[in-house]
Amino acid sequence: MRPVQRNFYEPSSAPGKGVVWEWENDNGSWTPYDMEICVTIQNAYEKQHPWLDLTSLGFCYLIDFNSMSQTNRQSQRKRRLRRRMDLAYPLIMGSIPKSQSWPVGASSGQPCSCQQCILVNSTRAASNAILASQRRKLYGGTAGNSGAAGGLGGVRQSNTFAGTSLWSPTSGSSGANHNNISVGGGQSKAEQVQSPLPSANFPCSPVMPSLSSSHGHHALTINGQNNLNRPGTQRISMGNTRGAIPPGVPALPVKNLTGSGPVHPALAGMTGILMCAAGLPVCLTRAPKPILHPPPINKSDMKPVPGINGMRRKTKKKHLKRGKNPEDVVRRYTEKIKVAPDEDCTICMERLAMSSGYEGILQHKGIKPESVGKLGKCGHMYHLLCLVAMYNNGNKDGSLQCPTCKTIYGEKTGTQPPGKMEYHVIPHSLPGYSECKTIRIVYDIPAGIQTNEHPNPGKKFSARGFPRHCYLPDNEKGRRVLKLLIMAWDRRLIFTIGTSSTTGESDTVVWNEIHHKTEFGSNLTGHGYPDPNYLDNVLTELSAQGVGEDNLKD
Repeated sequence: MRPVQRNFYEPSSAPGKGVVWEWENDNGSWTPYDMEICVTIQNAYEKQHPWLDLTSLGFCYLIDFNSMSQTNRQSQRKRRLRRRMDLAYPLIMGSIPKSQSWPVGASSGQPCSCQQCILVNSTRAASNAILASQRRKLYGGTAGNSGAAGGLGGVRQSNTFAGTSLWSPTSGSSGANHNNISVGGGQSKAEQVQSPLPSANFPCSPVMPSLSSSHGHHALTINGQNNLNRPGTQRISMGNTRGAIPPGVPALPVKNLTGSGPVHPALAGMTGILMCAAGLPVCLTRAPKPILHPPPINKSDMKPVPGINGMRRKTKKKHLKRGKNPEDVVRRYTEKIKVAPDEDCTICMERLAMSSGYEGILQHKGIKPESVGKLGKCGHMYHLLCLVAMYNNGNKDGSLQCPTCKTIYGEKTGTQPPGKMEYHVIPHSLPGYSECKTIRIVYDIPAGIQTNEHPNPGKKFSARGFPRHCYLPDNEKGRRVLKLLIMAWDRRLIFTIGTSSTTGESDTVVWNEIHHKTEFGSNLTGHGYPDPNYLDNVLTELSAQGVGEDNLKD
């Protein structure tokens, strides 16, 4: 569950003017900025600033209005920008005149066959059925006055356009977004219209276009109150009405998600209704789902990775053994200093010329509290007793890691639970790597009991989402990354037991600071391709864990 909020934007702001700023992604399509960023960019644009730095908003981008481009200040990569003015933001100022609260003309009787009359008849029939259903639920069959109110609403950014929904019964604030047409709703001063809507008075007049200004938002009301914006109010259940046209309701040119139709026009939102009234086709769409896995693959299509022996790896037993002498490990990687410099030990924060802060807490033969050692590679100095305390508080695998610069001494291993790793080539290509096939890695770790090296020894741990599928391009660099990932697996560095940052669940198997691509045919979640910097980034992360390319043997 995630919290939601409603934002109101002034008519003079970017959304109030229907302005949206977009950047061009790797696929050549356009992605809108978050609304707050759009407002900032539009303000700078209107003030005729030549450029805008988004660092203050937490983004390392520089906007150049002369070239209409966005530059990443770290990678120096440029992307095109564009400013759209066709995304209307419907507003209601003051009360709605009666003549515009619904397209009601002077004529009466049966509707004709024009598009507007069919639209009015369709929405009226649906509204009567929905409001009658709500009255039955709330009042046990007794009738109360109901109405429809217009209101000021917030804007939700969408890849298509901002609109409003005539019916948003499952939303807490009339702000549901069932399709790619955003909806929003709220409370404001609006004239109540008695319901159920009259069955006569079907106009054949040009009053329908006025809906774009006077019918920007509608919300269901009970006894004159907009209860969809009030907490604790019972919501309406659409039931079968949501996906089907009730008997007697004329069909309109609105298609459903599969391309067939028709469906009820109310599901398309107010913008969809207006488009229907103008005779334009409307098709309900949703954001495309990420392609997490490739099509089914036969075992005969899985080939070994060139240059890598085998196709499976289990956790090595030798890395499960512990018990190396802490004093010997510290002496192995340090050089004893006779005269301590006048600086702090960054482990105990005492002066190096004084005794270690662990004096009296730890006692080791041959290591005095005032003894100081210098690490061989990086040259940082600490109390030897402090290094022993740091080693005892870690994984006790015979390696040390400098707390200042993170240089690793020895072979660092992790606390990854037992499992298996499989890797093979599949006959499909990743986006951005059409010239080669794909390496698929499959990690599988079962649930079990935590040991002494884990946060809660003796307690069960869960393993969600296994087996996990990850992907690399089958080229020279991708195979090099795979070799290092196999080495990291052998050292038990890929996973660990902790708290999931996604679900908040504790005592579960989580990733351990080495990012993997788990989305196959797209990059909608950020965990897929194309990502031209991924292979370099993962090589850097592996090096930080002590698994560098210098470890590879020819």
